[in-house]
Amino acid sequence: MNDPQGHNKNGPGLSRRQFLKGSSIAAATTALMAPVPSAFLAAADDKKAGETVAMGPAPVKVQLTVNGQKMSHNVEPRVTLLDCLRNHLDVTGCKRVCDRGTCGACTVMLDGKVVYSCTMLAVEAQGHDIKTAESLNADGKLDAVPAAFVKYDAQQCGFCTPGFVVALRAAFNKNPKATPAEIEEALSGNICRCGTYEQMRQAIASLCVKPSGKEGG
Repeated sequence: MNDPQGHNKNGPGLSRRQFLKGSSIAAATTALMAPVPSAFLAAADDKKAGETVAMGPAPVKVQLTVNGQKMSHNVEPRVTLLDCLRNHLDVTGCKRVCDRGTCGACTVMLDGKVVYSCTMLAVEAQGHDIKTAESLNADGKLDAVPAAFVKYDAQQCGFCTPGFVVALRAAFNKNPKATPAEIEEALSGNICRCGTYEQMRQAIASLCVKPSGKEGG
């Protein structure tokens, strides 16, 4: 036991008070000696140069390239890419379902890579090439991916479908000779609550290149 002064009556060793005091000093020393994050240094440099621009809470102008078109709108900096697309730019292909980055219904391509648009701020997407499900129906010609989903009835309610076809198109763009197993792995971040996975597998099989060099189907 320790006496009221924090001394250890059971023999040599640190009392609880001594241990806590020593831990606090060690933590403070570590914090003082730790390198300053580069982000803070960069921000300080910008401030010195007079280049730092405060954003929010008032709306700011956001300029995006969506499906090959330049679009702009004034939105609060806190607005996600999903909300900006749907509520301000009338690009409604990406769907809000979980709003937590777990279901994939809001999937878009950003510079060719799939991202959940509900997890990214609209201001962060500036300067990048954004493609949504609408890009798969350019000039009235339906892309092979959504066409296969239609042919094999690989959708029911349709909320997850835009995310699936965008992720699927991105996977084929990255690897045109991908196997069905590789495509399914690429779609692991997308969920279909209606359970049309068997029809999706048929659509995927029809799109994958067979060993003979011909597409399946």
